Amino acid sequence: MADPFYISTAIHYPNGRPHIGHAYEMIAADAIARFQRQHGRDVFFQTGTDEHGLKMVQTARARDMEPRELADEMSIYFREMADVLDISYDRFIRTSEPGHYAASQAIWQAMADAGDLYLDRYEGWYSVRDEAFYEEKELTDGEGGVKLSPQGTPVEWTAEETWFFKLSKYQQPLLDFYAANPDFIRPESRRNEILRFVEGGLIDLSVSRTSFDWGVPVPGSPDHVMYVWVDALTNYITGAGYPDDPERFAKFWPADIHLIGKDIVRFHAVYWPAFLMSANLPLPKQVFGHGFLLNRGEKMSKSVGNVVDPMQLAELYGKDALRYFLLRDVSFGHDGTFSDEAIVTRANADLSNSFGNLAQRVLAFIAKNCEGHVPEGRAEEADAVLLAEVDVACAAFRTAFDDLALSQGIEAWMTGVFACNQYIDGQAPWALRKTDAERMNAVLRTLLRAIRRLATTILPVIPTSAGKLLLELPSEADEDFRIAPPTPIFPRLELQASDA
Repeated sequence: MADPFYISTAIHYPNGRPHIGHAYEMIAADAIARFQRQHGRDVFFQTGTDEHGLKMVQTARARDMEPRELADEMSIYFREMADVLDISYDRFIRTSEPGHYAASQAIWQAMADAGDLYLDRYEGWYSVRDEAFYEEKELTDGEGGVKLSPQGTPVEWTAEETWFFKLSKYQQPLLDFYAANPDFIRPESRRNEILRFVEGGLIDLSVSRTSFDWGVPVPGSPDHVMYVWVDALTNYITGAGYPDDPERFAKFWPADIHLIGKDIVRFHAVYWPAFLMSANLPLPKQVFGHGFLLNRGEKMSKSVGNVVDPMQLAELYGKDALRYFLLRDVSFGHDGTFSDEAIVTRANADLSNSFGNLAQRVLAFIAKNCEGHVPEGRAEEADAVLLAEVDVACAAFRTAFDDLALSQGIEAWMTGVFACNQYIDGQAPWALRKTDAERMNAVLRTLLRAIRRLATTILPVIPTSAGKLLLELPSEADEDFRIAPPTPIFPRLELQASDA
């Protein structure tokens, strides 16, 4: 039986249309999911939208809509983006689904049964934009005396009756868990941030609101809805079958990776494991906080006007060129920068000029000069050397992807592409055609084998184009395959006018 593997993105807050940051997270998770499927794992990949909370209420009110209408409209845009970018999700979850309400109320009841919820009055600082509570010591002063959260968002003083979760009770259990599971929070910089935060002392967390009613109702307290992060985090176990499908839940939970942005690591690495501990449920194996994407080195913001639509970039340059650039040029776990010029430069250098040109030269040569078929030829040591170099490159890709070092994996893969280009230039099959046809055949067969291995390896990153290339290549066991004159799979890109 295949070993299960569960990966999730954060569910995206749909109070606005998706931006390139959402696309980056989905693409990275998709490449990991495809890679794991390719290597025999039974993968469950979940993404979706996080539809409750005060921000949704305020955005809907500003548009003279009900929050559910807004959620219905906006979730469509996120699903469309996923489909356009070839995201192979197994479930697109919406937190407004009835089944998710049931799961959220079930974990709430489990926390209540553990004695970890109590009713009191909350007075403190709250950021609507972050949907997060902050302590006074975390705040800074902004312009005009406005208090700002650690994320730079304005906070406001809030006072209301609320249910509290005994987060303070879990300070030491969390520290013990981090010590026993050093890879639970990655990369190391995020782990260090969380350790400092928890070691600094945890206070009990307000987990319900009475000032609005767009959310999951608290069991037994009809005037309260759950704090948005309680129900948002619960989506991960909803998708895994909690509480009504214990067989599925036992198969896929705990999740292997929660892939999220670095700005929400606290929720996933402190609150979420504490909720799960309280409910006596297993904790996820890893929380990976990736970095931000910067537009030409600047943080994207609607007020600055530099927010980029990933759908437009995919339309201008192709989804695989966009996928390749984001995974190749952004060191996973760190901030990265992008621009139209950088996308075009990278796609042309690696995909068009190096890998695409290699495949085009070989396939076109065989179609034209060998009637689409390559018989056996006279092998030499150089052939085995090349295939060994390609195998090393592909193995390095796999090792890096297993460790979530995505850009390093693609960089290793490119060494195999470069080796093939050096080999074809050195062996010169176009010259051998006139002088040594038997040797030419061996060279072409070697190149076909190398290109197939490279295309198979890079398939999780560029599934559409690598998939098309594989259809044009014979398998190593298919002696009757005829290679047709190829169409360029990686055409050279020209810089286009986008909003980036």
